[in-house]
Amino acid sequence: MSPVKWFVTLAVLIIGSKVNAAIPRHMDEFIRVLEHVEAQNPGLGPLGTVRALRHLAGYGDLFAESFLGSANDDYSRAALVLNVEFDDFIGKALRHRVSEGGEEVGVVLIRDGTTVAMAPLLLGIEAGLQAKVDALHAVALTRTLGLSFLAFHNSLLPQRLGPSGCWDSVTSPAMFTLPGKPSLATEALINGGMDGIILGKEISLLTQRPPTLSGLLKQYYSYSLGPGGLDSAPRLISVLRRDNFRELVSAASLRKEVMSSMQAHWRLMGDVRVVGSKRIVKEGVQEFIQSYANCPTIIPRCQWGAEPYRGTPTQLSPPLSYMYVHHTYEPGQPCLSFDQCAADMRSMQRFHQDGNGWDDIGYSFVAGSDGNIYEGRGWAWQGAHTLGHNSKGYGVAIIGDFTSCLPSPRTLELVRERLPACAVGSGHLSPGYIVHGHRQLVNTSCPGDTLYREIQTWPHFREV
Repeated sequence: MSPVKWFVTLAVLIIGSKVNAAIPRHMDEFIRVLEHVEAQNPGLGPLGTVRALRHLAGYGDLFAESFLGSANDDYSRAALVLNVEFDDFIGKALRHRVSEGGEEVGVVLIRDGTTVAMAPLLLGIEAGLQAKVDALHAVALTRTLGLSFLAFHNSLLPQRLGPSGCWDSVTSPAMFTLPGKPSLATEALINGGMDGIILGKEISLLTQRPPTLSGLLKQYYSYSLGPGGLDSAPRLISVLRRDNFRELVSAASLRKEVMSSMQAHWRLMGDVRVVGSKRIVKEGVQEFIQSYANCPTIIPRCQWGAEPYRGTPTQLSPPLSYMYVHHTYEPGQPCLSFDQCAADMRSMQRFHQDGNGWDDIGYSFVAGSDGNIYEGRGWAWQGAHTLGHNSKGYGVAIIGDFTSCLPSPRTLELVRERLPACAVGSGHLSPGYIVHGHRQLVNTSCPGDTLYREIQTWPHFREV
């Protein structure tokens, strides 16, 4: 079959409007559509597929084409005129934009609870399939970062990075909405860019290309943790995005990549180089490293389905000096997926609000065994976790009963190292913070005998 016929078949399969409203904007659905495409086009291969998707989405601007070549080389423009199935779905999945009302399209929900923009993901994968390692960072992430840093510096945008947003439903996601005016580097674009670099780099090192694009995406995004949790999981899965990306870059290397991308952008677009750009990029990369390399993924309240706070929250005055460690006891089993952890969060909030009569879930943050931290009352609101001490520190619970067993090593690392480092770096926790177990301050067995013995070995643990 000729490349033109392949592309016509591809367009017929994935563009249209008959069942659009029923298709959730979820990576699992995108993979399902992609599997149909590949079944009908067995000779297209992963590179042909990803280039055809780039052509359909129309994100072959001069910058991307200078690194990856034109996506129109082998395919007919006439094919794009077809009026066929899945039009709205594929358009919203691939074409990134943020509307005036704050809806971010071109993004999909992932099983791990995070949201990914498809354009930078696919551009990074295409760079890897073409073995153009030098193009990876530029097409997937660093030009976006550079433009966002400059826009913030010029007071065109209120923030350098982010924000994250909220889906209208995590079971059948249709609309993703951002709060306020976003930067040019939304969290979904950053997630997609990091994934594009991770997967593109991995592909470039392979002696044999992956057989299908759908298989590559399924392996990375659809992995389900077994009883061993993250400690027995493969390295290349989406929930380990930040760990894997941290191994690939340093602040110095990222600054270099951003500056290189901006120089290419200025040259290709005919723009004038911005005075002081090195300083602007250095400040922006410092914030990026803190937010996306040092900090773990924190699932916001809206994403796990929190009910509103009842009443008016008491504001904390950071930096605080203490972190109090808890176990939930009930739920008693560690949660190994976003769906289960989110359900556990909702269950605890119901008990705390309806059973205890509290204003909200008591904990500041909660660690799941799925690799995520879940926002409870967060950095700003005083919790109800350690009686008499709630204004002095953050209460961090690990889901499960740890009377006679320990959380997984990766979950312990999240609470012992990653979350406190994030809090210190962002000014919420004092560098000399102290760790206490709940039982040290309140008459309780919490955080369980085994977990309490463990935290007594942590560097910041102190006796009362």
